[in-house]
Amino acid sequence: MNWKSAISYYRDLRPNNLFTKKYRHLLLLLYWPVHFGIFVVLENFAPIWYKAITGAELHYTEIVCALDAYIPFCEAFVIPYYAWFVFLAGMVFYGLLFDIRAYREYMWFVILTYFSTLIIYIIFPNMQGLRPTPEALGRDNFFVDVVRWLYSYDTNTNVCPSIHVLGTLAASVPLLRGKRFRSWIWKTFWIVSTVLICLSTVFLKQHSVLDVIFAVVLFFACYPLVYCVLCKRRAGEDEQDAAELAPVTQSPENS
Repeated sequence: MNWKSAISYYRDLRPNNLFTKKYRHLLLLLYWPVHFGIFVVLENFAPIWYKAITGAELHYTEIVCALDAYIPFCEAFVIPYYAWFVFLAGMVFYGLLFDIRAYREYMWFVILTYFSTLIIYIIFPNMQGLRPTPEALGRDNFFVDVVRWLYSYDTNTNVCPSIHVLGTLAASVPLLRGKRFRSWIWKTFWIVSTVLICLSTVFLKQHSVLDVIFAVVLFFACYPLVYCVLCKRRAGEDEQDAAELAPVTQSPENS
């Protein structure tokens, strides 16, 4: 699919046909506001409600391992850390415009893994205490200022498993499996980007190594559900999408 065929594909999108077979993949986008709404409630209101109901403070289990002490703080990793947002948003737009199957795979990964993390955060509230104080850093530069800003709005609770890692893996696998990025250059780029984003979570002291490990375990637990169950059931839809796009790509006058 190219830009011209993508525009033609969505040209007849209307509210009354959103639930049709052609466009119902767009409904998967509704998970994003649902997820972030629940996450914000857990971050900001769960402790208040818990104390109001029980009269006690909500207990968070600290996630830490011996390996965390050997990983230095490195503020330069703030670059791949924030590249995560471009990575995830870019996957959505790329999938919607050029590869609907990759988009479905990505969204189902996000839905299954992110929803699982919310359940874990509710059942097992957790946190990390790895963040260095400004005094402990002993230096001041632009990247350190960005990290301080990150710490100011992003709490250190609800960290295991890491959503940052899960989102990165969810976006990278469909790209690696896709036909558009078959060359070794593209595959190397996606692999290196994925590794750097995952590493950034521990080098910025946003996550423990355990958060990353459990995120990877959860990802592989959901992998067969996505590729062996959900996406196989959607194979027929992919064929229909290709059939509907064929007249557009073959006949420029129809666009």
